[in-house]
Amino acid sequence: MSVRVYDLAHARAGDKGNTSNISVIAYDGKDWDFLRRELTCERVMQAFRHVAKGPVRRYELRNLNAFNFVIENALGGGVTISLAQDIHGKSLSNVMLAIELPERG
Repeated sequence: MSVRVYDLAHARAGDKGNTSNISVIAYDGKDWDFLRRELTCERVMQAFRHVAKGPVRRYELRNLNAFNFVIENALGGGVTISLAQDIHGKSLSNVMLAIELPERG
């Protein structure tokens, strides 16, 4: 049975210009290792392909059981020029949390 990111973590999104910054924080330290292996930049880019051109970078914060994903070219040019309803991209954390991951082995 597959698992979604929201089963293992919560997320928070922010923005800087045309870049979305999404933190994923595991509820439990044991899930961090699974997320580290499965929540790759490639998988995140695939989930965001409808809104972002990329690239995606991932930063690991093991002491916080967290990751910080920086998704470039994701906000329609940024707050001052975007015509999107969510110009800051706050709802993009929901896209992250909905990513389906493979069954844990």
